[in-house]
Amino acid sequence: MRPISADTRLTAVVVCYRDAPAVPIMYERLTGVFAKLGVDYEIIFVNDASPDDAREVLAELASRDSKVVVINHARNFGSQSGFTSGMRIATGDAVILLDGDLQDPPELIEDFCREWQAGHDVVYGERTKREAPLLMRGAYKLFYRLFRAMSYVPIPVDAGDFSLLDRRVVDALNSMPEKNRFLRGLRAWAGFRQTGVPYVRPERMFGRSSNSLLRNVGWASKAIFSFSYAPLRMITVVALVTVVLSLGLAVWQVVFRLLYPVATPSGLTTVIVLILFLGGVQLLCLAVIGTYLAHIYDEVKHRPAYIVESILNAPGERAKHDNARR
Repeated sequence: MRPISADTRLTAVVVCYRDAPAVPIMYERLTGVFAKLGVDYEIIFVNDASPDDAREVLAELASRDSKVVVINHARNFGSQSGFTSGMRIATGDAVILLDGDLQDPPELIEDFCREWQAGHDVVYGERTKREAPLLMRGAYKLFYRLFRAMSYVPIPVDAGDFSLLDRRVVDALNSMPEKNRFLRGLRAWAGFRQTGVPYVRPERMFGRSSNSLLRNVGWASKAIFSFSYAPLRMITVVALVTVVLSLGLAVWQVVFRLLYPVATPSGLTTVIVLILFLGGVQLLCLAVIGTYLAHIYDEVKHRPAYIVESILNAPGERAKHDNARR
């Protein structure tokens, strides 16, 4: 059992992109939850170069509350880099990751903390239902089950980034050097004691999601190519099936010509179809290999996963400010 007291420090990392109207509501709900839990806390808002007035809204919050830390990225690097950016300066005994659009209900943190107190190092939100169009709901369901089947580590289904991570897990994730980060996969790979808390994921409170079916397909492929060798193994299977099929057709062609020489297919049609089929298989295999090579190329360049433009109320500066007030 982990005791939770006034000395316990929790950090909420909230990634914001087109979420300016939701920021004040997120702040109020988070502070209400932390006050109810009776813990010390900090709230790290990561402004991932949001095109709305999120910077101004966050700056105003930071000026009013020293427990609010604001990280402004130099450009949009994506949610995974945003969470990584926040985790690397988080000082809490546990870190809670939330999207800034209020689809991750802050009130669930109380349930997360109960599981954390019971000894679990990772507590993730498990989406039992998603308020979204039927096509998107089906696509998400399919992805999580396909990802679990193909991944070389056990991946919980219907579990997004919304989670509570113990300090040991945060330190482990921060030590991982890769730039193409898929946190829910890294979280599963890290191990430790993990459990899920079911919840219904609501629609965005403000605006429309920047995600689309095409972007989600790209997101899914990134996850699969990061945590699965199944596409490479499929190349071997396709190659073996093609070779066996080709040998079988060759034998059939010879036997058929000997038995029925007049009825044997002739001309360029068969040759063209076979060439197109084999060419398509080869291009597909090259595309899979090329995707893995692209991931390797991104990693060996050793570029940072994100660039921080500015930080408001950085943890070190906040400590100096609090000491000065004392």
